[in-house]
Amino acid sequence: MVELTAVPEAPPFIAGMINVQGELLAVVNLRRRFQLRDREPGINDQLIIATARGRTVALIADAVMGVIEESAEGLTAAGSVVPGVELVDGMLKTADGIVLLHDPDTLGFDWQKGAEVVE
Repeated sequence: MVELTAVPEAPPFIAGMINVQGELLAVVNLRRRFQLRDREPGINDQLIIATARGRTVALIADAVMGVIEESAEGLTAAGSVVPGVELVDGMLKTADGIVLLHDPDTLGFDWQKGAEVVE
């Protein structure tokens, strides 16, 4: 984790801004976006750089445990298990448990409206 620059009047899920190789990126607090118990970002947290609706953002992750490669055959659409789930795109069964998959484009950011959440 790096030091974040606060952005006045930003939506609650925007934790701040960072400079990555000369590019300013919004840092998204996924705990707030997913309405989970909030906590302050820690020095050991990781940032995942992703593209959401055509904009590059940094997503705060509590931890990164690795990268897995699985075939699409093991993927289950979230709506087929829990109808109405909007923030989870899929579920993947692995030997270690269930992994919830999130597509940054469907996290509900409407960048045309100043990064407000689309419900």
